[in-house]
Amino acid sequence: MGEVTKAQTQTPSLKTMVSSESVKKRFNEILGKKSAAFVSSLISVSNNNELLSKADPTTVITAGVMAATLDLPINQNLGFAYIVPFYNSKKKINEAQFQMGYKGYIQLAMRTGQYKTINASEIYEGEIKHHNKLTGEFELGERTGDNVVGYIAYFKLINGFEKYLYMSKEDAEAHAIKYSQTYKRGFGLWKTDFDAMAIKTVLKRLLSKYGILSVEMQNMANAISADGAVIRDNNGELTPDFEGETIDVQSDVAETIANNANSEAIDIEPGPASEFVNPETGEVVNMFGD
Repeated sequence: MGEVTKAQTQTPSLKTMVSSESVKKRFNEILGKKSAAFVSSLISVSNNNELLSKADPTTVITAGVMAATLDLPINQNLGFAYIVPFYNSKKKINEAQFQMGYKGYIQLAMRTGQYKTINASEIYEGEIKHHNKLTGEFELGERTGDNVVGYIAYFKLINGFEKYLYMSKEDAEAHAIKYSQTYKRGFGLWKTDFDAMAIKTVLKRLLSKYGILSVEMQNMANAISADGAVIRDNNGELTPDFEGETIDVQSDVAETIANNANSEAIDIEPGPASEFVNPETGEVVNMFGD
């Protein structure tokens, strides 16, 4: 009798849930004709990760909805956004967590039309020739060794404002130890893709501190506030939940948005950088268009 009750109350599978009319309608409202392909990739991401396949499917879907809202692909090989497994020790269940990739932050910045140049990279031994503490500018040269010693992010706005931010590798590792429980246990993105996560972190810090985060640039603000969270659906509103492990969540995002508000927006035409190749089909996909 207990087994029957357990079977009756078991949570539906992810495939069953995404096949429901309500879930299909929500993705269709966000993505239009791209929704079917996105849902298919959501199922694929879950099936290809043993821990994620055991996660609460509701959190997998809400993480997917967040990525869809930002119009970012969730294929891990592309590096725009990730859905990763997370163990909620309070609830004692596996859940899915939404994480931004550094390429995702670059895409969102490009879409604002305010950024002339934006990038982030590893820094190798000898590459930093000079740092002006007053202006924050870095002068880079040729590397003298093959070891990564830090990470740097940079942007220049259309209006000429530019900013750099640098993190040493030691700072990045201290950050991972502080914020990533999985890194301390020897697995997860910080363990398998340390450089990519460190690059994302320094870029995110730069954008959240100095970037344009006005109300008109709401997607960037949403990405920063949701990065590293389990996404809850509260009556249709997506709410980040940081009860467990977090990735560099800024507590002053709202204040930063207000301080950096810019009422003017400059539209730019999407170019080659807004396109990526679907590794499964070989098709060139424009992230801004249908």
